[in-house]
Amino acid sequence: MHKRIVVYILGWVLCIEGVAMQFSTIVGLYYKERGYIYFLFIGLASIVLGILLVLKKPKNMIMYLKDGFASTALSWIVLSLVGALPLFISKAIPNYVDAVFETISGFTTTGATILRDIERLEHCMLFWRSFSHFLGGMGVVVFLLALIPRLGGNQSINLMKAESTGPSVSKSMPKLRNYAFVLYSIYCGLTVIEFILLLFGGMGPFDSVTTAFSTAGTGGFMVYNDSMGHFQSHYLQAVVAVFMMLFGVNFYVYILIITRKFKQAFKNEELWIYFGIITVSTVAIAINVRHIYGSVFESVHQSFFYVTSIISTTGSALGDTDIWPQLSKSIILILTCVGACAGSTGGGFKLSRIIILLKGMKKEFKIIAHPHTVQTVKIDNKKIPHEVTRSVSVYLVIYLSIIIVSTIIISLDGFDFMTNFSSVLATLNNVGPGFSVVGSTGNYADFSLLSKIVFCFNMLAGRLELYPLLLLFVPMAWKKN
Repeated sequence: MHKRIVVYILGWVLCIEGVAMQFSTIVGLYYKERGYIYFLFIGLASIVLGILLVLKKPKNMIMYLKDGFASTALSWIVLSLVGALPLFISKAIPNYVDAVFETISGFTTTGATILRDIERLEHCMLFWRSFSHFLGGMGVVVFLLALIPRLGGNQSINLMKAESTGPSVSKSMPKLRNYAFVLYSIYCGLTVIEFILLLFGGMGPFDSVTTAFSTAGTGGFMVYNDSMGHFQSHYLQAVVAVFMMLFGVNFYVYILIITRKFKQAFKNEELWIYFGIITVSTVAIAINVRHIYGSVFESVHQSFFYVTSIISTTGSALGDTDIWPQLSKSIILILTCVGACAGSTGGGFKLSRIIILLKGMKKEFKIIAHPHTVQTVKIDNKKIPHEVTRSVSVYLVIYLSIIIVSTIIISLDGFDFMTNFSSVLATLNNVGPGFSVVGSTGNYADFSLLSKIVFCFNMLAGRLELYPLLLLFVPMAWKKN
């Protein structure tokens, strides 16, 4: 492993985080809050340390896959450890592990919280929580690729692979830096549009910007204890629901639309399955909860909001879903695992992987029935290489293993099975709320230190698609090439 390259990238990450903290400094100054001091000085210290690390650029910028994976995983860990300092030092969150949990939840766009009373925090602290979603949504390394020319030379693809969501990133993408810039342009554009629509609906500027950040990153951190339920406007709730759905779409589809390749964009198989699952789930839950909400409109409204919130892994809430019937809860748990599309800001297992697995099963049955025929797995009429299908199968095994081991460890705290199981699913899939103790009106405050560390691992592993984080624990990965 080229450790000097890793250190160089971490330096840039620290610089970016230091600059990002100054936005919270501005918010604190505007609201005349004491908390701005922590963001100002910790941010400046981060910038200085970052500059010291990037002063000497490595002579050899050739980056192998393991270098990209390690750089990305360590970047997210450093982001979280440093990003937690203002919350901890200011005593907004007195326990450092809790502060790290909250920050990791922010950057990984999970939205799980240990705070019992969110509204007691200063505006600058609330802004930082939501802004961390925005920073982590598209990915800090993708941001680096968009800003810094030839950060990793022709090997930049290995950084993109480590942070992009989905089974694979094609090496055929022309001008990777331009591609990253376009991604962030679309990301920011959608965020601005949502912000304007929220303002138009009567939401205040601070609430609008934090809500837009939370939605864009599909994170779910809101500035009120009752999340989106604080706003009784169906218009505002509908805007957030629609944008949660939009941010769960593969951003490559938006690139195709912008470049007027409409036919190719709307032939995307994953896109239609995504919309199909949302439609079917919304109808099923709306029928199942009709007796709770009293009208068809309210049932559909509540159902659509929660379905888009969960499948996009945002985790925003309108009320207490623990009162829902078991069928609706089961659908929500399934959607928690399914997740959004590959290449989106959402988490979860990803629809593309599920499609590949299902088509792989179909292929195996066909081979059994007709042993002498040649069978292939295709998505959008493109053949999926065997290495990808194999990788997805391995990913599933690791994914299930983490769920099993994590659930067993969490069970030591003595909570009921639904709490344990849903909390593991919610953190690994970057959703946030689960059921029972960690439901839409609950939090993670009562878990033990060990459990919170497990949740932190799960949130990072889920956001980084398992491999980059797990690679850090493989001794041979640290050896020189």
